[in-house]
Amino acid sequence: MAQEQEQADEDVAVVQVDPDQVDLVAPLFDGYRQFYGRASDLAGARAFLGERLENNESVIFLALIERDGQAVPVGFTQLYPIFTSTGMRRTWLLNDLFVAPDARGLGVGRALLTHARDYAAETGAAGLTLQTAVTNTAAQALYESLGWTRDVEFYTYNLAL
Repeated sequence: MAQEQEQADEDVAVVQVDPDQVDLVAPLFDGYRQFYGRASDLAGARAFLGERLENNESVIFLALIERDGQAVPVGFTQLYPIFTSTGMRRTWLLNDLFVAPDARGLGVGRALLTHARDYAAETGAAGLTLQTAVTNTAAQALYESLGWTRDVEFYTYNLAL
């Protein structure tokens, strides 16, 4: 089912999603978008993720837990390649991280973050970067428990088009 799989946590398996496995992650991606106030669009989620994977524009990891003898998708993270000009290396933008509400507190987020870190190291990246809402203190605590450090040197600016 997956290109690679490893037992990331006692009960959580993490797999890299292939383009033909988009249907496994699309409902979670749709839930992620709804969490951020967007209207549900499952067809759009499938198309968006399918295009990213087909064009090798992102890497998606899917977390699975066993329920009633079935491997059930419960979370995902999506990484986009970016580059550090000063370091002259690739880094990974951990753009999306989502755990289904009924799977929170089971180590799913930790497993996905650990897998992303290992993948970045395996690909020779300089590191990983992410952003989170100032009010998302639960996520901040998780990131910091895994060695992530908050940037106190730079501000983020955006320009909407």
